[in-house]
Amino acid sequence: MSMRPSTTTQRPSLGVGIIVRRADGAILCGKRKGGHAPFWSIPGGHVEAGESFEAAAKRELQEETSLSVPEVKVIGLTNNLKTFALEGIHSVSVCVLADYTGGEVINTEPDKCDGWEWFLPTDLPQPHFDASEQSIHCLLSGNFYQPTA
Repeated sequence: MSMRPSTTTQRPSLGVGIIVRRADGAILCGKRKGGHAPFWSIPGGHVEAGESFEAAAKRELQEETSLSVPEVKVIGLTNNLKTFALEGIHSVSVCVLADYTGGEVINTEPDKCDGWEWFLPTDLPQPHFDASEQSIHCLLSGNFYQPTA
């Protein structure tokens, strides 16, 4: 069942998604609960006022998985129009890439996520969250942005 897009004049929100990549190429995805159920997604969330994309990514990753990464690199931008069409929520997301440098992945927000697993980016679990899927497409294609129709 799809919902009619919102007719409010509210501007899109700004999010950040973090692709954590292991040396074997697998990336970290979690099965979301609550507002983003039943979708799988890379870690991510909202950018706070005054926060850099990099700081937001590191904070969200730590909050959701307990992982810390020394560096992240902005690799893409997504305009999440599928989510807008389905839920009436419009967001734009900055995608960053981080190399997994070790540490135990802990599901620190079990009310928001069923757990974290490693997947090859060419074999993603479904259904997959729009912003996450677009971010992974940026990684695989090498394109910073993929226009949506």
